[in-house]
Amino acid sequence: MAVGFVKASSTAEIRKETGDHHRVERVDVSRLPPAEEVLRNRSVLIVGGTGVAGSNTAVALNKLCPHLHVVVGGRNRQKGDKVVATLGENSEFAQVDIGDVRSLKAAMKDVDLVINAAGPFDYMECNVLEAAIQSKTAYIDVSDSKRYAQRAKSYKNKAMAAVMAAVLVHNAQSESRGELESIRFNYYTCGSGGAGRGVLATSYFLLGDDAVTYHKGEKVKFSPYSSMLNIDFGEGIGKQDVFLLNLPEVESAHEVLQVPTVSGRFGTGPFFWNWTLSAITRLVPTNFLRDQRIVEMLVQLSYPLIRAVDVITGEIMSIKVDLECSDGYTTTAIFSHKRLSEAAGVATAAFALAVLEGSTKPGVWYPEEPEGISIEARETLLRRVADGAINSVITKSFCRRK
Repeated sequence: MAVGFVKASSTAEIRKETGDHHRVERVDVSRLPPAEEVLRNRSVLIVGGTGVAGSNTAVALNKLCPHLHVVVGGRNRQKGDKVVATLGENSEFAQVDIGDVRSLKAAMKDVDLVINAAGPFDYMECNVLEAAIQSKTAYIDVSDSKRYAQRAKSYKNKAMAAVMAAVLVHNAQSESRGELESIRFNYYTCGSGGAGRGVLATSYFLLGDDAVTYHKGEKVKFSPYSSMLNIDFGEGIGKQDVFLLNLPEVESAHEVLQVPTVSGRFGTGPFFWNWTLSAITRLVPTNFLRDQRIVEMLVQLSYPLIRAVDVITGEIMSIKVDLECSDGYTTTAIFSHKRLSEAAGVATAAFALAVLEGSTKPGVWYPEEPEGISIEARETLLRRVADGAINSVITKSFCRRK
């Protein structure tokens, strides 16, 4: 059996095939729940709103829900005014300092949700989350740092790939008679993907950590950027080399989704960027890659060159999540976009709407946990994210093992 979800203009196709029979259902993506009716007179604060991730999130929110009031939070009013000018009248700038909980709480007054896009997160304190808890304001962040996610999770008394994995697991549990065996997260970004310096800094930080994986329930560590695989990311991307990294969704998928074997890999292009990252792990001492000042220096030196190459190569990105069960049932989700920064903005906006529409329970949750994004809300979230993607597909197959 195979199921595909492919975005095509304002409609999508869900294909179901069994033996010689198949059925094609057309789904109008524009028939999503009318967010503007639910969210009229609601307000969102984006901390780090003048950066690449924050500004793209603001634009995506404005497109998905024009009636939503967007507050762009940052330190630089000139940059903030430029972002606000692209959004229209239903937006404003607020001067905030992430190091000052009082200023954060003041900015959160009368807002319904705060989005923390002020990375890099690796060595950031949880001030924005703390201010949100104290002011009883809903909160989400765009952190891809395991350290930050674990610190944030400790406040319980932290994307896209995680929700994709949760959807695959939910489908498998209803359609497969076998046990969950493995999940593989694979990411590809051409150059910077159009993302900012914060994302590049996070990549360097990750090179300083052993890559944590799980094999049949046992934690196994590998050298960062090792164990290369050549993965087919499908339409528009093709086969690309990816390498093990210490990604936070590996541990959360193992713990939350109860999958015994989990790994996370990342690769970039052109090919010489992979060579560069691999060389850094071998030549630069680990303690240097954990030093914020040294990482910031690496970013300053390399970012202009990477952006110059982006002009030639483009900024395409893709996520692929593979799930296998013990009875031969396999399912794969692929999401690809022409530009990482735009995709991240739309995904963050979709998460924000899901929270505002009331699918989140009190607490601090990973994206995989149903208390964070309910099972019912995940399909709507993925459909919103698929709008504008060059490929968004879920396939399922069954091959009985001998």
